[in-house]
Amino acid sequence: MLALLVGGRAGAQAPSPPPFKMLRAEEDYRYLRAPDAPRAPLDGLKYLPLDEEGSVFLSLGGDLRQRVEYYRHPEWAEIPATDTAWLQRYMLHGDVWLWDRARVFLQLKSGWTIGRYGGPGPTDEDRLDVHQAFVEARPWEREDEVLQVRLGRQELQFGSARLVSVREGPNVRLSFDGVHTRLRAHRWDLSAFAVRPVATNPGVFDDGRLRTQGFWGLYAVHPLPVLSGGSVDLYYLGRTNSEARYAQGEGREQRHSFGTRWWGRSRPWDYNLEAVVQVGRFSGAPLFAWTVASDTGFTFEHSPLSPRLGVMADIASGDPDAEDPSLGTFNPLFPRGSYFGEIALLGPYNFMDLHPVLRLHPSASLVLSAEWTGFWRQRVEDGLYGPSGALVRPPAGSSSRWVGHQVNFVADWTLGRHMNVYATASRFFAGTFLRQTGSSRDVDFLQAEVSLRF
Repeated sequence: MLALLVGGRAGAQAPSPPPFKMLRAEEDYRYLRAPDAPRAPLDGLKYLPLDEEGSVFLSLGGDLRQRVEYYRHPEWAEIPATDTAWLQRYMLHGDVWLWDRARVFLQLKSGWTIGRYGGPGPTDEDRLDVHQAFVEARPWEREDEVLQVRLGRQELQFGSARLVSVREGPNVRLSFDGVHTRLRAHRWDLSAFAVRPVATNPGVFDDGRLRTQGFWGLYAVHPLPVLSGGSVDLYYLGRTNSEARYAQGEGREQRHSFGTRWWGRSRPWDYNLEAVVQVGRFSGAPLFAWTVASDTGFTFEHSPLSPRLGVMADIASGDPDAEDPSLGTFNPLFPRGSYFGEIALLGPYNFMDLHPVLRLHPSASLVLSAEWTGFWRQRVEDGLYGPSGALVRPPAGSSSRWVGHQVNFVADWTLGRHMNVYATASRFFAGTFLRQTGSSRDVDFLQAEVSLRF
């Protein structure tokens, strides 16, 4: 039994097992059927045969994250002067494979927050609930080509997670109820889906789909033949929300997003360029919005610490006239929760930013980063929004674009396959717009976390 749990054979020299993935349901442990497959401690839990041939098997896994956060003057406020919280995340999943033709995947989640001033926030706590529960059919699969159809509760994430993300930063991740079909063939990766987001409620087994929102789309990825190491994403994303809120007001929204992303690496350069146009209607009036984002870097591969110098520059449209019923505010749909760093003060609505980054690699397992980000409003007639899209500061009272700037220092240390240590220190310096429209204390933020996976 011990040999089964530990996996591997005494004295065997085998390549390392693959790393765990951000979306745990994307992991495939069928390779463990081979007696000489690479194995690591606890890999015996990844392949538990349920029949004599091993074609039906159970795979178990889990995630544990412990995080401590400290804010000084959160949200630029005088009170509270400080806010310290301990955030706990526990996730456990089971994955049953049936003759390479079907799967049943179940993942439970439990998130707890202790010490938060005013109580847990909307994504801080979910004591116990079903995070994922889906069945997957694989009617066709050969070599690197596969057709998958998933029905049920599941995670979605596409591209750089700018528009569709599992919301890894906050304590409780995001999932959706619905259907997702994916085809990988002839170097294409094609997805089609129709889902509803799942609400995060703090109780026990009380999360349900948000019937006020609908989400559907098509997403395609293909290598670029003209650029070695490059790929292109092409996508359409549709969303309805009967309770959309902006500085202009509240109403029913239907938004259609058409986008493309060009990304890859041609050593020593790497690049990630994305553009999106949105059309639709808000409260019965026309809607038109847009965004352009870029992330370009150069790595000195043969220098000590392999430094990477990069710069991100992004812009997303705001609304030019609150009195005009038409809407121009860009909506990032379901972005990653810590879009501008773990300090998580701002969301990607009505903004412009410039974000240079220096990244160092003291070792293969340790990455150190130093970042500066400046923020402006794209339209002075529109307000300032938080990571969830809530309006945190209306536009009245200031005609300044300058919101402020922040510095981040990050250490990310991977300890083997199962453990990661992460720490960040940030300071946000309030700019003219914040000083002219309300409380404007500079914000300090410290965070340390340890995460374990198996």
